[in-house]
Amino acid sequence: MAAIMQAQPAQTSRIVTVTLNSKQLHTERNICIYLPHNYYNSNKKYPVIYMHDAQNLFDNKTAFSGEWRVDETLDSLKAQVIIVGIMHGNENRLKELTPYPNPQYGGGSADAYLDFIVNTVKPYIDTNYRVKAGRRHTFIFGSSLGGQVSYYALIKYPEVFAGAGVFSPSFWFADGIYRLTENTKKIDAKIYFMAGDSESGEMVHDVEKMVNLLKQKVKSKNIKLKIIPGGKHSEALWSKQFAEACIWLTQGQ
Repeated sequence: MAAIMQAQPAQTSRIVTVTLNSKQLHTERNICIYLPHNYYNSNKKYPVIYMHDAQNLFDNKTAFSGEWRVDETLDSLKAQVIIVGIMHGNENRLKELTPYPNPQYGGGSADAYLDFIVNTVKPYIDTNYRVKAGRRHTFIFGSSLGGQVSYYALIKYPEVFAGAGVFSPSFWFADGIYRLTENTKKIDAKIYFMAGDSESGEMVHDVEKMVNLLKQKVKSKNIKLKIIPGGKHSEALWSKQFAEACIWLTQGQ
């Protein structure tokens, strides 16, 4: 596995971009690594949150429609967590972030994408950074298609991820995600769901349907649902809600 240091996407030495070869995706892929404010002044190890769509996390210049301001938010909290953002595959984004195909839009190649995260990205991070590498300290987080694939990752890799941030998930894309949940006996993980009531389609209905399916599968203390009045499907919504979700997921780390 080769890694090449690249130019940083934001003006801070604590955000590093690395290019990794991906045999799973048959390409090279950039990842952006955010290090806590005290990373270089301590010897401590940190939990890790893996996030999708890294173009939108740290830098308005690379964002599609505004950034999440992940670095500013975590700096303001003095959060003790490392963020690993995986850049999406542009025209392959829909395919990579969907576990099941949609009859109209296609997709359904999330298994290869998650294989890349679990078996290429995570080993690189575990080897090169001071992280708490165990399952209890490893999380996954995303919005829209990234919210859906984060939820899917919890079920596919229960031995890897202890929790997920699931913002505005695209559960409408394919019914397979509901069938997978119905057929899963237990999910021993923390899940933070968030959606706005002014998002398009049946967003709130879809999320509440999933939460209802999970009531007998996840401990009540390990599941949280937050509906934002007036919240629209946008980076602005996700940016504002990120801090609370991050704190809830990583509490006790």
